[in-house]
Amino acid sequence: MADAAGTAGSERQAQAERNDARRGNAQRVLIAADKFKGSLTAVQVAERVKAGLHRVAPGVPVEALPVADGGDGTVAAAVAGGFERREARVTGPLGDTVTAAYAFKDGTAVVEMAEASGLQLLPDGVFAPLTSTTYGSGELLRAALDAGARTIVFGVGGSATTDGGAGMLAALGARFLAADGEPVAPGGGPLKDLASADLAGLDPRLKDVEIVLASDVDNPLTGPKGAPAVYGPQKGASPADVEALDAALAHFATVLEKAMGPKAAEYAQSPGAGAAGGIGYGALVGLGAGFRPGIEVMLDVLGFAPALARATLVITGEGSLDEQTLHGKAPAGVAAAARAAGIEVVAVCGRLALAPEVLGKAGIRRAYALTDVEPDVARCIAEAGPILETVAEGIARDFLS
Repeated sequence: MADAAGTAGSERQAQAERNDARRGNAQRVLIAADKFKGSLTAVQVAERVKAGLHRVAPGVPVEALPVADGGDGTVAAAVAGGFERREARVTGPLGDTVTAAYAFKDGTAVVEMAEASGLQLLPDGVFAPLTSTTYGSGELLRAALDAGARTIVFGVGGSATTDGGAGMLAALGARFLAADGEPVAPGGGPLKDLASADLAGLDPRLKDVEIVLASDVDNPLTGPKGAPAVYGPQKGASPADVEALDAALAHFATVLEKAMGPKAAEYAQSPGAGAAGGIGYGALVGLGAGFRPGIEVMLDVLGFAPALARATLVITGEGSLDEQTLHGKAPAGVAAAARAAGIEVVAVCGRLALAPEVLGKAGIRRAYALTDVEPDVARCIAEAGPILETVAEGIARDFLS
């Protein structure tokens, strides 16, 4: 109760300071942007925006709070927000050993499945849609348990895998056996051979830990909007692979239903079950995870509310502002929270594909794209940092002068 009172008191003080700043015509900027994928990390975006703002308005206080929506970059955002970076040696998506990071602070671990099972771990041009495994994600969760985590934020996205989380669960003690009594091979494709499932051996510490499944994806496990159909092709799955994976994951859910009861079938249709190649399903059915939109979780974890209370202008953004942005991506979550607090929001991006009226409905006053400064997309990608600084100068002239 004392901690809650202290937090409330600090938030009231911050709100009072913000009100005083507005009355005195002072300004304070909060940069809460996601990465520009393939060009800049969220931390680098904040650094470049701050540099550009200060060229035009050097006296304006600027606070940076890099954000993420649960996908790749989530651990980096947590570390930038004050978490400790920790590493573990785990199994990569192709079965080799990789070094994966997670973030830890005060009993809370932020675990990013892409660190262990992500597309970025595959060699260029190499995909393994049928055989890539989430086993390393389970090992990374186990490392968080070993560290004493009482709450685990499990950010899922950017996966190289479509195994329904079977590998993850196996790493945590579940057994998935073929008809001959041997473990089924890694990956989503071999799940077609699954004859029995036994989750009794799951790490008992999981029962005492709150696990939050953080994702910007609300797809079910299978079907036209399921993990294989929607996300399989970006992981190298051919139409035949997609069909095989969908059938294998449906069979996986059927076997789990026999082992665990009807809830296993219900979870297969739950929002988030199809996240990251179905690892969301594994987390829901096997780990007792609760699903929340990733950006909401991360804003809570990173302490966005008190930072927002200190701001008079928020700058958010990501590489491409498009229709996907409106469905749970970081800029939409930041803008919604800022709008609720009555604080103006502008956005930066590499590419803008939303009309001004759509941006307005999302709570974004105006968006500034790198392509407004440099029409050559290749140059925007290669020189994103300097161009973003120029974009930020424009924001300062328009909103801070």
